[in-house]
Amino acid sequence: MQMKRNGGFTLIELLVVILIITILGTVVGVNLADKPHEARHAAAVAQLKGFGLALKSYQMDNGAYPTQRQGLQALVVPSTLDPQPRKFPSGGYLERRQLPLDPWGNPYVYLIPGTGGETYEVLSYGADGQPGGDGKAADISTVTL
Repeated sequence: MQMKRNGGFTLIELLVVILIITILGTVVGVNLADKPHEARHAAAVAQLKGFGLALKSYQMDNGAYPTQRQGLQALVVPSTLDPQPRKFPSGGYLERRQLPLDPWGNPYVYLIPGTGGETYEVLSYGADGQPGGDGKAADISTVTL
């Protein structure tokens, strides 16, 4: 008498497939885990470069960078604080008339002079929004670009 074999899967075969899917899912998940941070970091770098260009344009038009008190706001609306800009384009020096926040939702910091004696420095305090830090919390600055 011959036994008839059903065409289904055994429990062992199913467990092996589930194990393989779990391993693949873990590998893919680990590889994608840092992508949002990398995207935010790249966006911050792009915005900092934009600030650098806008500040240089402001300096060429007005003979000096905005003061610490005037801040980055002087790039989007003419400052009423002295020294007032001699020349200010109708659209400001940035693409939008509103100062952008960094990719983590914090305001950018403008220092004049910069922390290392540079003419100016614009920085984002990174994911933690606090000065200093390592990894995802590291500061991103126009000085280090």
